[in-house]
Amino acid sequence: MKITPEQRITLHEFNNLTKSLSFNMYDICYTKTKEEREAYIDYIDEQYNADRLTKILTTVADLIGAHVLNVAKQDYVPQGASVTVLVSEGPVVEVPNESYEESPGPLPDNVVVQLDKSHITVHTYPEYHPVEGISTFRADIDVSTCGEISPLKALNYLIHSFETDIMTMDYRVRGFTRDINGNKLFIDHDINSIQNYIPEDVKSLYDMIDVNIYQENIFHTKCRLKDFDLNNYLFGFSKESLNDDERYEITEKLTNEMDEIFYGKNINFGHND
Repeated sequence: MKITPEQRITLHEFNNLTKSLSFNMYDICYTKTKEEREAYIDYIDEQYNADRLTKILTTVADLIGAHVLNVAKQDYVPQGASVTVLVSEGPVVEVPNESYEESPGPLPDNVVVQLDKSHITVHTYPEYHPVEGISTFRADIDVSTCGEISPLKALNYLIHSFETDIMTMDYRVRGFTRDINGNKLFIDHDINSIQNYIPEDVKSLYDMIDVNIYQENIFHTKCRLKDFDLNNYLFGFSKESLNDDERYEITEKLTNEMDEIFYGKNINFGHND
């Protein structure tokens, strides 16, 4: 049963639907030497350390109107970081209409609405290929809420917080809540696609695919950057320092890596060494 702001239903007790957003981003680059690979990992660990990730997650909490109860953060050795933020509900006086709109959420200038209990987590995974010279950074962010608003309203800000070549996003509404007559409500807002929560100027940069199971309230979108400039994927040197054969080979390796991540399977493009 789909509910709009104009069709208010009195609930039995409170709204306990669980809404979960998983946002995964990937940054890919090519590093020629062991020293460059180690420098790339060091750069990523500094750029996305636990302190900066904490600032990102607490801003997410502000944007969705949640109150931070506790923060646990850790920088790992040799690489990577994790942050978990527990948040609680605030005094919801009235749910604004924006909570129900299938449109991009705000950037940090605005706070939308107070939420029920939820948590926000991030884990980072810098790594590199043992042979091919490919280095990859992945960040996994999960925003799980209970209450009136979808965590998809944080998606716009998350996209702007990371430099992403590939993004995969999953959104699911779980459980149910009841009206005063005991009827179960399995979702409390309309949703057609996660893409509707991404601004048009961002969508224009990516090739995007949806895989949705509407009857199960499960939505999946994956995105891959359209434009490819080799210089944007080289760490510690530029394409001007390469000959044509090197440019071609490195481009093949990078695009193969992105194809494998985007399609979720290993692809052999002819290099066996």
